[in-house]
Amino acid sequence: MIQKINPIGVFDSGYGGLTVLSEFFDLLPEYDFYYLGDNARSPYGPRSFDTVYAYTLQAVKKLFEMGCHLVILACNTASAKALRSIQQNDLPGIDPNRRVLGVIRPSVEAIGTYTKTNHIGILGTSGTVISNSYPLEIKKIYPEISVTQEACPMWVPLVENNEHNSIGADYFIEKNIHSLIQKNNQLDTIILACTHYPLLFEKIRKYVPENINIISQGKIVAKSLKDYLHRHPEMDDKCSKNNIRKFFTTESVEIFMERAQLFCEQIENIEHLEL
Repeated sequence: MIQKINPIGVFDSGYGGLTVLSEFFDLLPEYDFYYLGDNARSPYGPRSFDTVYAYTLQAVKKLFEMGCHLVILACNTASAKALRSIQQNDLPGIDPNRRVLGVIRPSVEAIGTYTKTNHIGILGTSGTVISNSYPLEIKKIYPEISVTQEACPMWVPLVENNEHNSIGADYFIEKNIHSLIQKNNQLDTIILACTHYPLLFEKIRKYVPENINIISQGKIVAKSLKDYLHRHPEMDDKCSKNNIRKFFTTESVEIFMERAQLFCEQIENIEHLEL
């Protein structure tokens, strides 16, 4: 009998989504997962909305072709610039029974349990900040919360070039955090709105005052996915559960293997593909 594989697809422009995938492995170990990284065209942060949308849609279609009924955009930039268009404009024509979810909404929904002052900060890529996705989503759920943003264009390159533990990293991290807090000294919660940033967590914590919460997305998004599957048994039934994990990259397998291990220890079954 041929084993039927209908994995949950996880997409990221680069490597940061692997920090989210690791949490999926921990919380949903029985499920099958395919991870697709568009590493050859990363980073998405500085790219236009139209380009990010086009690239993300290509990846989503590829994961659908590979048997995924549910795809998670484990990328804040793709979630900010492409998710809504794909959900509203493309899914109805591709297959109205398939789903694409992002990382912004789950992160926003969790904010209410953290902030007491109703002043929160966002640290993210230029693309995520320019999109205003976080303030817009927060306003829908928590209209009373004030949002202050800071773009951190150097943080992703520092991580992806394995410089996140360097003294140079301290300079940029301290600079951006100081700038954020200067804009609003009532902040009591900061969201790390990029899946790369958990690798910088210790340095971020060093420069953020102790009275300010720092929210990292991985565990929140994993918990949200588990809850989604519980609330949507019709989708859960479509997701195969054989504990299969496969990784696909638009970059070379060798480069992916070398860099991906920074973000996820469970890297195996890697294949190159073209989008």
